[in-house]
Amino acid sequence: MAQRSSRKRRKQRQRAAAGGDGARGNGSASAQPETPDDRMARGYARGRAKDEAARAALVPLAEGERPRAVTIAAVVAFLLGAGNLISYLVGVEVQGDQPALMGIAVYSGLMFTVAYGCFRARYWGVLGMQAVLALALLIFGVLLTRAESIVALLIALVVIALAGTLFWKLVKAMARIQMPERPGSR
Repeated sequence: MAQRSSRKRRKQRQRAAAGGDGARGNGSASAQPETPDDRMARGYARGRAKDEAARAALVPLAEGERPRAVTIAAVVAFLLGAGNLISYLVGVEVQGDQPALMGIAVYSGLMFTVAYGCFRARYWGVLGMQAVLALALLIFGVLLTRAESIVALLIALVVIALAGTLFWKLVKAMARIQMPERPGSR
């Protein structure tokens, strides 16, 4: 208990010395103690300044430019859609049954739409890919906890690492793509 109060006094002295008013912790009444609200406001101000600096450093995409992460996302989405469709056409069975054609068509169509949106560097396409990646991260995170073999464990870890990396890279790309104007905002 005595250590805690001495640490507290030491911190108060350090704060008073950092104040720059020449008072070296002598308890002068001119310096008001900092409230939690003051610290929070100062923290928010630092965060806003950091955000503004990051926004100022972003360069919007030139016409026809596409970030590498968005290109990779387009290829991944296309391969997922095509792989799903091809596996259905060759007759791959899941747990002894062939999946329903409607489910295959909807998923493949969604993946092809996301691939097109990413290829054209559209905000909605990249956002859709991030939603797919987030679902993959959740699903493989749960599968990671239920892995019954080393192979299953390694597959889950690899998918989580790759999907997480691509998700993170797409965040900055989305900031550069800039969301299109809303209808009627002109």
